[in-house]
Amino acid sequence: MLRILNKNFIPRSGPLIGPSRRWMSVRTTVMSFGDGTHGALGLHSLPLGLGADAYEPTPIPGLPPDVCSVAAGHYHSLAVTSEGHVWAWGRNTESQLGRSPLTPRETWNKPQKVEGLDKVMVQAAFASGVVSAAIGDDGALWVWGKSKRGQLGLGKDITEAVLPARVESLLGQEIVKVSLGWGHALALTKDGKLFGWGYYADGRLGRIAKSLEASPLDSIAEKVKSSSENRNMMIEAAEKLVSEAIEKEKDMPIIWEPTLIKEVNDAEVADIACGLDHSLIICRDGTLLSGGSNVYGQLGRATEDLGLHIIDMSLRPISIASGLGHSLAICKELSSEAIEDGPSIVTWGWNQSSQLGREGPENVPLIVDSLAGEMPVSVSGGRVHSIAVTGKREVWSWGCGRNGRLGLGSSADEAEPMLIEYLEGAEVLQAVAGFDHNLVLVRD
Repeated sequence: MLRILNKNFIPRSGPLIGPSRRWMSVRTTVMSFGDGTHGALGLHSLPLGLGADAYEPTPIPGLPPDVCSVAAGHYHSLAVTSEGHVWAWGRNTESQLGRSPLTPRETWNKPQKVEGLDKVMVQAAFASGVVSAAIGDDGALWVWGKSKRGQLGLGKDITEAVLPARVESLLGQEIVKVSLGWGHALALTKDGKLFGWGYYADGRLGRIAKSLEASPLDSIAEKVKSSSENRNMMIEAAEKLVSEAIEKEKDMPIIWEPTLIKEVNDAEVADIACGLDHSLIICRDGTLLSGGSNVYGQLGRATEDLGLHIIDMSLRPISIASGLGHSLAICKELSSEAIEDGPSIVTWGWNQSSQLGREGPENVPLIVDSLAGEMPVSVSGGRVHSIAVTGKREVWSWGCGRNGRLGLGSSADEAEPMLIEYLEGAEVLQAVAGFDHNLVLVRD
């Protein structure tokens, strides 16, 4: 167990910096906490070594002092510097670190610069369980890792790229954001077009193919819900059932290259988020769409029709995020533009470990009341926990506390958002959740 190390790193106050901006003069520190099993914490120089959990935010050694954004995959982590370099650490079984999978496992938790991007000025990086992606300053998309479900988007039957490879079918498109599920991917362009590729069961990519098929994952819904009354046993049982269903999906149809999403051809898309096997899309007119598996109510709508369909909300979504089986959005009231009516966090979907941060119906988008007035600026979802950053640069976490993934110094679950006190006084620039770990970027 890792405890509080040294609070001398706490940065001075200043304006909140968006993670997509480059600030050449800003010095930063990346911190991590949660499950260290796969090395995603990057705490390689500490005596406990690979596999140790961190129960409170802990500075990651060995990273450059100019990291301007971070990304958390399911079991690995990425950092982008102001010079456009990408650093990676964590699980590398599928080459998602941009290193040979034959590299010694004990080196996975040591951050290293990703090779093969020396001539690319990277603007942002993104990650899933088995794939990593980066966007260059020209809007080109680069990917690396291994996916049998076409998540690389490099062409038919291309399932592995040990080093970064450019997605040729997107040349000419200026990509600004990518979101990756377990086997599917979405890419958003600067002018609001949306491309999807990978495994498309349940309509998680809309009507991208001639026919839509249900996923074997949906058939396990009741088994998951009735598998156990004990929370930790429930999570383990659910993971086993999901893994078994994923194996059955191997012969399901795949879109091997990025393809325009038909449902939003006539609309400009503003934001995207992929859960494990569902997708969320915000259009610039405020319409929120969802598609994919609805095992946990993560689609947030009454209709069970396959494909992308509107979520009926009384709030206007500003940004969205997804965990494994839950969905999150930052929303504003439709009726008022007044400054005092600040944004709220709205959640829906799987709530077995209180990752929604509220009570009430799980399949209906509802406000997290305990964060009222906190002015959230970002939210992120893990396997069974959630974290948020507020305008006061505070970080709040809630849900499953196993392995210290809430950063509160214990393994206790929290039904409502709790302030991570260790970060009080720090100028937090970004906080993101992987499946069971978290990354926090703070200004020195």
